[in-house]
Amino acid sequence: MHDAYYRETLLLASMWTAAMYSRTQNENGTFNTRCLDCLLTVATAVESEDALNRLESHHLCPERALAQLVAGKAVTGQNAHRN
Repeated sequence: MHDAYYRETLLLASMWTAAMYSRTQNENGTFNTRCLDCLLTVATAVESEDALNRLESHHLCPERALAQLVAGKAVTGQNAHRN
């Protein structure tokens, strides 16, 4: 029984490690991005993919933080998963 709980916890933790974003390109060539976990619009009208990557990397997803808490991981400002 302990092994099943451990495997389920690992599965939940691994499920929340991959960043998932929906990127769209506007008619003027700029980009929008939305977090697919919390459905928050992370950025709009971003001009380069480098800037888009930077903005996405600074997004703190509340859904991912909650999943980490449920999986038994302590979430602090320093080790909160940024997607």
